[in-house]
Amino acid sequence: MRRVIVSNVMSLDGFVSGPNGELDWFVYAGFVKGTEFGEYARNVISSVDAILLGRLTYEEFSSYWPTAKNDDPVITERINNLPKFVFSRSLKQVAWGDWGTARLVKEEAAVAVSKMKQETGKDMVIYGSATLVSALMKAGLIDEYQLIVYSVVLGKGRPEFKDLNERYPLSLIDVRQFKSGVVKLVYHPLRQAKP
Repeated sequence: MRRVIVSNVMSLDGFVSGPNGELDWFVYAGFVKGTEFGEYARNVISSVDAILLGRLTYEEFSSYWPTAKNDDPVITERINNLPKFVFSRSLKQVAWGDWGTARLVKEEAAVAVSKMKQETGKDMVIYGSATLVSALMKAGLIDEYQLIVYSVVLGKGRPEFKDLNERYPLSLIDVRQFKSGVVKLVYHPLRQAKP
């Protein structure tokens, strides 16, 4: 069975971006070949065969990655060429330019991802997409959370987890501190028996 992995950068206070989508506290330049974060990002994108995105992250990524100029062509090539599944009720289409591998999914995310997990293939990764992450978390469909925590407090912004009304216990699997002070935390959900 394929796994769903969340790989997200977040602030110390749990935001994936500022209130208007600002990423100036975290820049894509961190993917530079030879950096610890670049190595992490390369390992993640090399281990999957599909990317799952929500509308906002899709729009941000599709404006950056097709013409991205960074020092790691492996990351750029994989992100641009892997199949991307965009979960949105408001978008009418998603495939344009170099991102022709994107497909719009109108089906409820939990239903679609549950089917995708049964297909043969490698794991799938979610970048950004806090609404999608929370929806799949509620459905018990996320297998691993890889959270890259930056040592910055934003005060406000788009939270990593939202609209959750119950507890979701997680088990800490791995911790790694990068030289920059960034910390990678890896969690697995604790599966609890239903009463």
